[in-house]
Order: sequence, then structure tokens, then C-alpha cells
Amino acid sequence: MSRLTHVASGPYAPPEPARVLTAVSADGARLHVEVHGPEGAPAVVLAHGWTCSTAFWAAQIRALADGHRVIAYDQRGHGRSPASAVCSTDALADDLEAVLNATLAPGERAVIAGHSMGGMTVMAAATRPAFREHAAAVLLCSTGASQLVAQSIVVPMRPGRLRTWLTRHILGSRAPLGPVTPLALRILKYGTMGPGSAPHMVQACAHIVHACPRRVRHAWSQVLDLLDLDHGVRELAVPTAVVVGTADRLTPPVHARALAAALPHCLGVTELPGLGHMTPVEAPELVTGKIRELAAAYLTAMDDEARGDEARGDEARVKEGA
Repeated sequence: MSRLTHVASGPYAPPEPARVLTAVSADGARLHVEVHGPEGAPAVVLAHGWTCSTAFWAAQIRALADGHRVIAYDQRGHGRSPASAVCSTDALADDLEAVLNATLAPGERAVIAGHSMGGMTVMAAATRPAFREHAAAVLLCSTGASQLVAQSIVVPMRPGRLRTWLTRHILGSRAPLGPVTPLALRILKYGTMGPGSAPHMVQACAHIVHACPRRVRHAWSQVLDLLDLDHGVRELAVPTAVVVGTADRLTPPVHARALAAALPHCLGVTELPGLGHMTPVEAPELVTGKIRELAAAYLTAMDDEARGDEARGDEARVKEGA
């Protein structure tokens, strides 16, 4: 498991969960799951990205847990979830299914938000029974479905085989990241965040990313290198909003626009000027607001419909008994 060295204070300090549980995936992988907020409240499920952990969603958890049941989990090998020999998009889908089944009642719906590899998790799970049973709406943040390495602009040169080769070797490096030094902060900010990102945001992201074991980081980089989830996008039939930073070097806006064109029920793309790849940290209020909007529009409406069905059923039973 990763070294848990995230920030200890401030808006990006992970809050204490109301409940912790372990979800067991299809291949036996054990997943650390945190539940925040009141039981019975509208549910939100958060899936983090490559090299991150539940700590990445600290700002959203703090803001949403007053009126929502917020469920966050560590992807296998990340945070408190042990590493697994299996790293694949099918495993990501299996894991999300396991979390949904472990935390939601039969038929209960949730808004599911995925950042980067978490968004890819959602795409991979689009056809799974548990996802179709439980997903009311989706937020995709800073993510893509295919050609991640070829379209990355981490290496500042013209597109082509040389840039792709260099990017593949940089992102797939086995080198340890080491301690969070001033140089490490500059490198991480360049690669993953917008130029105007505040120092405390960069610090928070660096502590999370540097805690990811290098073997886990490398193993999942190979999955992302070969990623092809275009079919999953076309199967993602629930209402879906997309958010991207215009300065995102890892999944630039070309990915968001491609998602919008392929999604069956896209609610639009929000492009954030000057922001990078870490949108939930760089624009916490906006990302939280998008999740709130989806919950209000699709969870409340479903609750009202369910209450209406129940009332109509009660009325019918009264008439039958009269």
C-alpha cells in the first residue's frame, strides 16, 4: 500500500469518514471504502485517478457531506487498497461494481464522479449490471477514452512518433518520485496543474501523488498507454457532464470534446480557462457545484417519482380494501 503522507490541515486535509468498509472485487481484490455524511441522504460516489487516493476528493467530501452520503474509495494499489497482480480496465469496472454493491441498497441511485482514471473506470463499467442499476448521472473530470499518450502535451513539441515515444517513457517511468522537494513541486505543477495554481493546491497534489508506490504507478501507466474505451463512451447512457481545464497537459480538451460528441446523453462540456489536469483540486467549488447540480436534478427527481409510485400504490391498496 502507499505511504499516506497527505496534508494534515486546511481544505485539502482528508476528513474523517463516518464509516469505513472493505469491498471485495470479482478477483478477490480488497478495496478501502469511506462513507461520509448522513445515512439515507442522496448518494454520491467518487472515483479518483491514477496515482491518487480518496484524499484527492477532500474538498468535495467536506462540501458535500452536509447533505449527501459521499462514498469514496481507493483504486486497487492506491491509498489503503492493497496492490493486485491484475491491472486492467476490466478490473477497474469490477472494482466500481463491488463498491456500488457494497454501499448502495438494491435499486438505489447515485451520482458518480470520476477524475482521470476514475472517469475511465466509469466508461469501463458503462455496460455492467451494477452500474446500470445504480448510476443516475455522471460527472467526468479531466479524462479521456483513448489515445492518451499520443494526444498528451506534456512534452512541448509537435505531435508525432518522437513526442509519443518520449511521453510514453516519461509517464511510464519506474523511477521513484522521492520526497516532496521544491523541484518536485515545480515538475508536478508543470505536468499536472495550471500555471496559476496556488502553492497549497500543488502541495496537496504532490503529497498524494508521491505517496503512490512506483510499481503501482508503472503498472497502471501501461494500462493507460493502451487505453481504448471508445465503446464504453457510446454505452454510457445516463446524463453525463464533462469538465476539463484548458491547460490540461495529460488529457487536453480534445478528449473532452470527443467524449461530448460520442456520449448518448451529454449535458455539455465546461472548459476551465488556465486550469490543468487536477480540476477537483484546482477548481473545488466548481466541481462540487456540478455534483450538487446533478444530484439535485437526477436524484431528487427520482426520489419524488418513487414517492409518487408508492403513494399511488397505497391509494390502490386502499381502494381494493374498500
